[in-house]
Amino acid sequence: MVPYDITDGVATLTIDDVARRNPLSSEAIEGLIDGMERALADTSVSVIVITGAGDAAFSAGGDLSSGFFDDPVANHAARGRFADLLRLLWRGGKPTVARVNGHAMAGGFGLAVACDVTVCVDDARLGVPEVKVGLWPMMITVALLRAMPQKAALELMLTGRTVTPDEAMRLGAVSRVVRRQDLDDAVAEIVEALKNAPSSVLLGRDAFFTAAATDPDTALDRLQAGLTAVAGTLDAREGIAAFIEKRPARFEGR
Repeated sequence: MVPYDITDGVATLTIDDVARRNPLSSEAIEGLIDGMERALADTSVSVIVITGAGDAAFSAGGDLSSGFFDDPVANHAARGRFADLLRLLWRGGKPTVARVNGHAMAGGFGLAVACDVTVCVDDARLGVPEVKVGLWPMMITVALLRAMPQKAALELMLTGRTVTPDEAMRLGAVSRVVRRQDLDDAVAEIVEALKNAPSSVLLGRDAFFTAAATDPDTALDRLQAGLTAVAGTLDAREGIAAFIEKRPARFEGR
């Protein structure tokens, strides 16, 4: 359901259910969680890419045909596994890239937005249409509010309308829009740029998300402590030495 591939320090997780436009079924979510945990535990992996199989869809969102909503109370815990996936994306300490190869709807859109960098083909359609079927995009609210202005996110949720990748980029939900034939090159370029000192990335991402969720004065205190923590790493010492000696840095993630 979610094939796992490692190439040159990049772990790629692919939602593979092309016939149904790669829905976020319970099996797919468990596969993504397993893949994330595997990639986060592997010291050879520096970047994680999430994509969908085929050319039509990144993910159509929640699997409405699976009986997932038939017994809301009984399925409550299982439904929370999507929240566990989002926590892994944000707290895992490694940069993530969404390779949006086609339409991304509902939870699929939320998953794409939740990644650190979101690269989208220019002919995709994006949105959160849950309200059209009497639902609401609950957990992905957090992902959208981290990326988009509050009024823009709420308008999409209330209307259920779809947007183009260009509009999504203007709203902050997408990082880069590319022609379909340029997707792999764009992702490869970004992935290469993300291969930096592992310890700095770990501490820096945590500090970034903390600052985004706290008031400015508290954030400054925490960021000051964060800078001291980063300065004490061997990666920082190596990076500064390499800069002074005009040579490539050899980071070890410590």
